[in-house]
Amino acid sequence: MRVRHRLSGVIYCAAIGTVLLAGAAAQTAPTQGPRRGGPPPAARGRGAAPRVQGTLLQVMRGILYPASNVIFAAQTDDPAAIKPAPDPATSPNPLTSAYGGWNAVENSGIALAEAASLLTIPGRMCSNGRPAPIQNADWQMWVQELRTAGMAAYKAAQAKNQDAILDAAGVVTEACSHCHDR
Repeated sequence: MRVRHRLSGVIYCAAIGTVLLAGAAAQTAPTQGPRRGGPPPAARGRGAAPRVQGTLLQVMRGILYPASNVIFAAQTDDPAAIKPAPDPATSPNPLTSAYGGWNAVENSGIALAEAASLLTIPGRMCSNGRPAPIQNADWQMWVQELRTAGMAAYKAAQAKNQDAILDAAGVVTEACSHCHDR
């Protein structure tokens, strides 16, 4: 029997949003050796390390929660059957927007995976004013689980497979629960 997964509570949702924002900010250029005719990219002024802009809660509410909701909605509503909004460019619903349907589910999976890195940026604070525990082995494991869950959802969406989305939603729920149920 297939089980539909939903995240419960604002805390879980907030954690997801935080993860997404952190991942986007933490992305760096791939490591490359020196190139002929000039210094390596880092020496050309790639810039300072990523700066934290929001709290963990803000990242979760702003990125992770909305992205996970798209994945959870795809468990019951076939993204291919969802009609675009009358004006898709202004639709607040990702599934009916200009990048709706299965594209919205793909984008949400990528958002989860990329935002995981946002949760590891030094200086990220929890909403209680304490630093996010980025050095803890458990935290790093949970962030990797979130990244893996996002990629599972992305791959299921690429395959346009609702059974795989059910499984991926379960992986997302487990990844979030490991941290939030602690």
